[in-house]
Amino acid sequence: MLTFELLKTEGHARRARLTLNHGVVETPIFMPVGTYGTVKGVMPRSLDEMGAQIILGNTFHLWMRPGLDVMAQFGGLHRFENWNKPILTDSGGFQVWSLGEMRKISEEGVRFASPVNGDKLFLTPEVSMQIQTILNSDIVMQFDECTPYWKGGQAGKANGHITTEQEARVSMELSLRWAKRCITEFEKLRNPNALFGIVQGGMFENLREESLAGLVDMNLPGYAVGGVSVGEPKDEMLRVMNHIVHQLPENKPRYLMGVGTPEDLVAGVAAGVDMFDCVMPTRNARNGHLFTRFGDLRLRNARYKADERPLDETCTCHTCQNFSRAYLHHLDRCGEMLGPMLTTIHNLHYYLNLMREVREALDAGRFGDYQRQFALDRARGV
Repeated sequence: MLTFELLKTEGHARRARLTLNHGVVETPIFMPVGTYGTVKGVMPRSLDEMGAQIILGNTFHLWMRPGLDVMAQFGGLHRFENWNKPILTDSGGFQVWSLGEMRKISEEGVRFASPVNGDKLFLTPEVSMQIQTILNSDIVMQFDECTPYWKGGQAGKANGHITTEQEARVSMELSLRWAKRCITEFEKLRNPNALFGIVQGGMFENLREESLAGLVDMNLPGYAVGGVSVGEPKDEMLRVMNHIVHQLPENKPRYLMGVGTPEDLVAGVAAGVDMFDCVMPTRNARNGHLFTRFGDLRLRNARYKADERPLDETCTCHTCQNFSRAYLHHLDRCGEMLGPMLTTIHNLHYYLNLMREVREALDAGRFGDYQRQFALDRARGV
């Protein structure tokens, strides 16, 4: 089940409400990433307290561990990880892409060796739909091929081999054929949740439009833009985003996959994006890179050794309300596990609060003003 209400617009920016089988999601929204059935270092109760409305799970990794028998025993991912709000699962396509030379793509699907135990595996659109049905995620993503920016991965990057338009076309057309197979299997399984299509086409605007047209003909409940933030320059990502997002159906949710910085999120909202996800707030937190209203803070800098201030004096998260920069610097230097737990809480709270402020600005009809103040604040520095 999925219903989508478009409540307000300001330019391309949208304020909307998404109703799913496990609850209501107010958009624009940022979705924390929970790869293995957990958002690293954060308890579900903390996620709830900081305002998380929907989180992600990873089809590929949960298929590997704990496996489908365990997932079926628990009736899906919600009960297994004790999260009673909506969950979105990716299709496994990005993880297959990241395997590089370890996988072989054909029309039928992708053959590869399990990175866990070496087992020979075959992931197809049908298998992806079967896994996600067992996971019982509220939003199911089609199985697609993530078109790379650098042809041949790191070796291609070293040699300057950028994916050509013809290579991007072949990949995009394969994803469209796989989308049709996903729909057929999804309906065969009588999955009660919502299946989203993924617009591909690399950095080529004409291919993005062709991909979108093909997916719109399939009349899916929601649409995502994939294949961005995969190594391309930032201006290329923004160009593609600004070109294609506002062309997605107005009466369906729009999801920009794997993006990004706070600046990317605000720019994405301005372009018409409703939903975002990214590992950046959690991954960066574990490496001492903190986001604040007034710019980024590198916690490992010696200047914070005796700094009694919180990470962000305007922040209401548990970390900022109770701990100093000096203490967090100390935990990081000592490798104490409490350190990344507290910094992750802060970064996720910052992202979720940013989206809350964006929603309030849209409700008030002042998103443009908010966008300008956001840029001034972030440029001020910590």
